[in-house]
Amino acid sequence: MAETAGGAVFIAGALPGEAVRATPGARRGEGLAASLVSIEHASEDRVAAPCPHFLTECGACALQHLAQAPYAAWKRAKLVEALARAGLPDTPVAEMVLAAPGTRRRADLALRRLPGGQVALGFHARGSTAVADLATCHVLDPRLVALFRPLREVLKRLSALKKEGSAVLNLLDSGPDLLLRTDAPLDAPQRALLAAFGLAHGLPRIAWAKGDAIFETAAQSGPVRLMLGEVAIAPPPGAFLQAAPAGEAAIIAAVLAALPAKLPVRGKIADLYAGIGTLSFPLSARGRVAAYEGDAPAVVALDAAARKAGGQVTAIRRDLAYKPLLPAELAEFAAVVLDPPYNGAAEQVAQIARSKLRHVVYVSCNPVALARDAAILAEAGFHATGATPIDQFPWSPHLESVIGFTRR
Repeated sequence: MAETAGGAVFIAGALPGEAVRATPGARRGEGLAASLVSIEHASEDRVAAPCPHFLTECGACALQHLAQAPYAAWKRAKLVEALARAGLPDTPVAEMVLAAPGTRRRADLALRRLPGGQVALGFHARGSTAVADLATCHVLDPRLVALFRPLREVLKRLSALKKEGSAVLNLLDSGPDLLLRTDAPLDAPQRALLAAFGLAHGLPRIAWAKGDAIFETAAQSGPVRLMLGEVAIAPPPGAFLQAAPAGEAAIIAAVLAALPAKLPVRGKIADLYAGIGTLSFPLSARGRVAAYEGDAPAVVALDAAARKAGGQVTAIRRDLAYKPLLPAELAEFAAVVLDPPYNGAAEQVAQIARSKLRHVVYVSCNPVALARDAAILAEAGFHATGATPIDQFPWSPHLESVIGFTRR
């Protein structure tokens, strides 16, 4: 951001302390967006971006040109600032846990039919609906990147993709898993085409849906499996996974460390926004877990895995955005762990503040929502015992963090 006589100018690709030439563009908030033309004086923190698509086509990464140490410090400062805004400036904040590039196991790719029948496959361009047709990606696991070319080829032959669609790729322990959404129906010959693609490239399951409709299995040659510790689960197509295995492990370790060393013998733990049970099963080593989740396919998968694992985890379907747990319901729990969506959990946190709970662990993927929700807890008498910033999304402004709260 450059401060000028005409107001703030936001320049993608520039770094603090640099002198640059830039062309002003459209308004952005209270300032102007600008296109970087040249760097007249470069920062010592500038490094060569490894990806050929960076800032030219793809908008997924924002900071490949910033050296790792200042990048990590900048991200950690986002958490420090959020806690300060919440009224918790003295919270101990650990050093940043960095996930390595090339380890992300989930990709939500945009698809677009081009003139001549070709298909663009990739992420959206910065500030645009245009699809960057990617040849590589330095963030994703190479096993997912290896599917770009063959998937693009099979999509060229798929009449179910008329104009636009999406492809969600999850890398499970059983292999890549694909959820394909198109804008036209999928007939029997096209299902056979997808089945052949799956067999040729090691995808045991391919699911499909038209637009936003409920998905169905288009082709399946074997079972799907994701290991959550020692528990095997069959995630639904397109299931939310923690972005990188190392990031997931760091989150689990930070959550367990934030809980009291000893919970009451009969104490239960509530896992709110549990998803497929990423935190539920590790938490079950500390006590019985009630796992609340609103997505029906995720609850079915979680329930099936929990029953096989011995019953320490109980899966409960409940949309906490519309029906948060009330203080009377929270009374049966010794601790609550919540991992809400990007917008946070203002309604649920308000009920926690009104309850008699003493121990809360909040997993955040948005410092802005965290600042708001943490302020509610602070006003109710909670103090933050510690915070861990975790970078699951290399070279992006997104930050994951785990914060432990105890009520005095």
